[in-house]
Amino acid sequence: MALNEEQIRNLRTDYTRHRLDEKDVATHPLQQFEIWMQEAIKSAVHEPNAMHLATVTADGRPAGRVVLLRGLDEAGFSFFTNYNSNKGQQLQQSGFAAATFFWPELERQIRIEGSVAKLSDKENDDYFYSRPRGNRLGAWASPQSQPIANREELEKLAQRLEAQYPESVPIPRPPHWGGFRIEPFRIEFWQGRASRLHDRIRYRLEAGHWVIERLAP
Repeated sequence: MALNEEQIRNLRTDYTRHRLDEKDVATHPLQQFEIWMQEAIKSAVHEPNAMHLATVTADGRPAGRVVLLRGLDEAGFSFFTNYNSNKGQQLQQSGFAAATFFWPELERQIRIEGSVAKLSDKENDDYFYSRPRGNRLGAWASPQSQPIANREELEKLAQRLEAQYPESVPIPRPPHWGGFRIEPFRIEFWQGRASRLHDRIRYRLEAGHWVIERLAP
């Protein structure tokens, strides 16, 4: 292989841009998340709403992929998918998920753990009908996570749907498409620091109240 082990071992970055202190953070983790998200957007972080979503299969094997955060409210973090996809089935089976945001431009990471619930039909409809037309057609065209013969098969499915739903015909939301909300019980804010002595501030939900604590790096 062209990439050798020594090259990987020698990849190092020392983080020096910011610091994070438990005395300075918001009392509620979603408020602190909103502060950091606003800073990520202002700093032109590439796709600041991209998050790694971790699930577990029925036989206990972890699975991960990157999805886009599409909603934030007092209840938690929302995203959308095909309910019949691998992640959709795993989320419904286990009822739990973990998500991670990583913003290297700010040397920051946020880790979220929580229970998962489906969004309401109204929430699903509101977001679905706000999407571009091509995205709405794509929700019908893609049998997400299922094997297909080739790219042409997918494109033919999309073409048939375009013929079925011309510009003048509304595209309904597929019954198998919708959102989930992660309702957090643990959220950790990680700020990179020099010499790997990073700042880690964790919020932990205990008896209905958020406990704030510093973790060793």
